[in-house]
Amino acid sequence: DVRCRRLGGGLVQAGGSLKLSCVASGRTFPLVMGWFRQAPGKEREFVAQIRRRGGFAPVGDSVKGRFTISRDNDAKNTIYLQMNNLYAGDTAAYYCVASDRSDSVGDYWSADSYDYWGQGTLVTVSS
Repeated sequence: DVRCRRLGGGLVQAGGSLKLSCVASGRTFPLVMGWFRQAPGKEREFVAQIRRRGGFAPVGDSVKGRFTISRDNDAKNTIYLQMNNLYAGDTAAYYCVASDRSDSVGDYWSADSYDYWGQGTLVTVSS
């Protein structure tokens, strides 16, 4: 099971920060974990991915330099998404994802590569 939890309020002013956490419960760390988001009326969008083996952690172009994905070294099945310098365009439902499939590494940007989806948490950025 993949569970997404928001640290801090879901409503933040433009320029502010917010942190999301996600835990893959009842199992070892999946091959990959990451985040997608979906704004109202828009397609799902890849945000970031982190891999069990470490190394390259791809980040979506629209959040590059502002969002950081990381893994908890103590709670090893937990990942975080630190979101800084938020603006209205970041308003969306954020979904934690996970997969053990090999194509989730090469096709990390594709929602179809992920078998496990969290319930999602709404992030609203006011301008």
